[in-house]
Amino acid sequence: QNYPNPFNPSTKISWQSTISSWQSIKLYDVIGREIETIAEGFYEAGFHSKLYVVNTSLPSGIYFYQLKAGNFVQTKKMMLIK
Repeated sequence: QNYPNPFNPSTKISWQSTISSWQSIKLYDVIGREIETIAEGFYEAGFHSKLYVVNTSLPSGIYFYQLKAGNFVQTKKMMLIK
């Protein structure tokens, strides 16, 4: 999960991967439109974290970020408060 949540202007997303693989974290709005890619690349197995600094034009609200690593997919909710 990201911390802090709710957040403004940044939040830290942490995850642990059991496999080395191409991994991505993408941000979506509540209706499923992709907003941006937060992280993408080849990551070794282990613990990772990424500081996400929000785009200033993004309005307050609920967003979802989705982690994909190999066949693993997980979606989490986060809230931006300006």
